[in-house]
Amino acid sequence: MSDQNGGAAFLDGAEMAASIVVHGAGTVPGAAEVRAALVEAGVPGLLVAKDPTLWGPAAESEAKIRLGWVDTFRRSRDLLPELAELREELADLTHVVLAGMGGSSLAPEVIARTLGRSLTVLDTTDPGQVRAAISDRLAETVLVVSSKSGGTVETDSHRRAYWQAFKDSGLTDAEIGRHFVVVTDPGSPLEAVATEMGAALLLADPDVGGRYSALTAFGLVPTALAGVDVAELLDQAEALFASLGQDENNPALALGVALGGAAVNDGRDKVTLIDDGTGINGLGDWAEQLIAESTGKEGKGILPVVVESPDAPGATGEDVLTACVGGALAPGVVPGGGVAPHVAVNGPLGAQFLTWEYATAIAGRILGIDPFDQPNVTESKDNTKHILSGGLPDEGPSVTDGAIEIFGDMATTVTEALRDLVNGIDNGGYLAIMAYLDRHADSDTAGLRTLLARAGQERPVTFGWGPRFLHSTGQYHKGGPQVGSFLQITGAVSEDLPVPGQEYTFGKLQAAQAAGDRKALADRGRPVLHLHLTDRAAGIAQLLAAAKDLR
Repeated sequence: MSDQNGGAAFLDGAEMAASIVVHGAGTVPGAAEVRAALVEAGVPGLLVAKDPTLWGPAAESEAKIRLGWVDTFRRSRDLLPELAELREELADLTHVVLAGMGGSSLAPEVIARTLGRSLTVLDTTDPGQVRAAISDRLAETVLVVSSKSGGTVETDSHRRAYWQAFKDSGLTDAEIGRHFVVVTDPGSPLEAVATEMGAALLLADPDVGGRYSALTAFGLVPTALAGVDVAELLDQAEALFASLGQDENNPALALGVALGGAAVNDGRDKVTLIDDGTGINGLGDWAEQLIAESTGKEGKGILPVVVESPDAPGATGEDVLTACVGGALAPGVVPGGGVAPHVAVNGPLGAQFLTWEYATAIAGRILGIDPFDQPNVTESKDNTKHILSGGLPDEGPSVTDGAIEIFGDMATTVTEALRDLVNGIDNGGYLAIMAYLDRHADSDTAGLRTLLARAGQERPVTFGWGPRFLHSTGQYHKGGPQVGSFLQITGAVSEDLPVPGQEYTFGKLQAAQAAGDRKALADRGRPVLHLHLTDRAAGIAQLLAAAKDLR
């Protein structure tokens, strides 16, 4: 079936409320039965009422303090006058830099990208990327330091490095404080640090977990400073809210049933996320961390895979649900050049955030897990701390091929090592590429996802920049189904950068994070291929060429 514009058409109609439209959810096998059971149990209304018992007794204590996202858009309105005043006070600081990890950075990034505002996101420990950010318009920079716990090592390191840079530029302590805005939870260690620094302090909703915090101060403060009309995002969420307790005409419920039902009833425990080109940019990266960290635990989970288009390698498969997202899609039109996704979600960004949060909570109920904890995230962090205090592991490469050192494989060339890794992907498994590099200067590395998915019999392949993925898909890697294969890429540091007040550098911290994550995966018996680029530019070119040779 086709529409008059030549695109394929959805056969099942759509479910719509306010400005959100979800296409295709009703066709997921078993969706009707799953939805009927949820409705019979009163789940839609209970979720809107923030009932913490919805995910079982073991999850109740955590859910009690993590359901504020349901209506946080209302409390966030209290921030609007303060944000307007702050933006006026800092009008001369036109370069907004956000230091934050996971949910603290991914929502602001998609907001800025979608609404066309400039925001530099610093969610890395790569010394080259950190140095480049600090060197860019320092005198006009305001650094937003965002950490829910107040103890995030990456964010604290960024804060220290910027403070030192401002100091070196000749500013007094009082002058430096004006260049910092701190966002954290009430009572966190960072609250006291902000006071000591003389920085502006905005407190976030304490009853909202980091990955659900898009419409709290974490999402709104940096984007408001960048010039976004954040009140509009809150309006969009509020318009959707009335539908969330309904049994019908509830697109967020439909999406949650599709995600959870596909995993439980149809064996589709992976979901590909694709921008459909209709006005929302990068939502897949935000939804990836929301879904992976919320569902990947107890050996269960839904693996999100961000791909380039519906027909990209690895976008489809017997165990994959495809989902397109966008801002506006005419009824009946399927994005992706006629390649029909299973599900498409269209509507404005503020409503998208609330829709996916609700849907993820519903999927957690269907999977039988707690969608609000992250039991395995601290493992790699603890490994990192141990390595920083005790030293990096003494390990040498199995072989060096050109500009690449090979660890953890008996192959003699990079091409052979990649082939061994790809051929060893489990049935029903996936490959995760984890690049501890500079995501701007080394951006070509991301091209590996397509190449290795094509070489791997179209198996799902994810790509993540380290260490940011540790705050998202890292939970799924350790806590989800143990069917992953892993390619870790590290690179030589030509010029390191100290972390002021600490005994380690950014380069050492980055290396320790990579080593700590390798250990966590190896301890689970998962295949891990570690490739180290002795020359980054030459190594990336060699790596891409080797991946192309796998065809």
